[in-house]
Amino acid sequence: MNVILNILKVTLEEGFMYAVMAIGLYITYSILDFPDLSVDGTMPLGAITTALLIIHGVNPWIALVLSFLFGAIAGMVTGVLHVKMHIRPLLCGILVYTALLSINLVLLFTFNNNMSIASFFRMDTIFNTGLARLIPEDIGGYSLRIVIIAFIVALCCKFALDLYLKTKSGMLLRATGNNEKYVVMLSKSPGASKITGLAIGNGFAALAGSVIAQSKGTADQQMGVGMVVLGLASVIVGLSVFSKVTKMKDTTKVILGSVLYKAVLSVALGLGLPTEYLKLLMAVLFVVALVLSHGKEDRGDRYDVKA
Repeated sequence: MNVILNILKVTLEEGFMYAVMAIGLYITYSILDFPDLSVDGTMPLGAITTALLIIHGVNPWIALVLSFLFGAIAGMVTGVLHVKMHIRPLLCGILVYTALLSINLVLLFTFNNNMSIASFFRMDTIFNTGLARLIPEDIGGYSLRIVIIAFIVALCCKFALDLYLKTKSGMLLRATGNNEKYVVMLSKSPGASKITGLAIGNGFAALAGSVIAQSKGTADQQMGVGMVVLGLASVIVGLSVFSKVTKMKDTTKVILGSVLYKAVLSVALGLGLPTEYLKLLMAVLFVVALVLSHGKEDRGDRYDVKA
């Protein structure tokens, strides 16, 4: 019983944390239909930025906000490369990710005594300062503070995005993903909407990196490996599994998709899967999610034709 509860605890912790990144990928992948690979660089950028700021005495909550801003700047660069320089979306993401590989390492070596891993164990984080102290550290014999804080952060990101999508700028963002020509007819710039969407999406990715780093007390460049696969799988799983729940917002589906995806990984590890196979399992699950989502789209198209 304890094993099951521990697996559930880990699943919820990581599921809610990575859900923040999945919400960002929902913007670029689902709304803008933009294959953004720069997430593999912006996620560790947020983690490394947060670690270095905390090490140098910055409040962890402020570090959380700054990590979002740095990720948003990186996302803007991706957007500018595509909109202003007319580089293909896939190449834009690869270019920014490649640049961030060096930038992240330079930050670590410059502000972390030439060490490639930034550790800040036993220092203040969002999980032990401020409002977090109002949450009991131990509930029913289990340490659930991290789960609760991660859930609150994911929920705040969800509500913030829901509110933004109802604004004029948010509606233009959705219109850009659906029909750029319509946005041009409104005398608005679809390019500006793309840059905004990529900035917000990568901001969320960096924010997720910040939360994850603070939960682990460490940050390094390798944290970003495979994050695009994990995030997209969460988006696809959530939108596919809960596609028939019409009253549920897509952002909620994405959060649940992240939890479900992490649940499968946690169960596999709990059953004794060697950790070296974890990335392979992530890739396989992503393929399954893609196949299932395409299958549903094909069936939907056939029904539309019959109607």
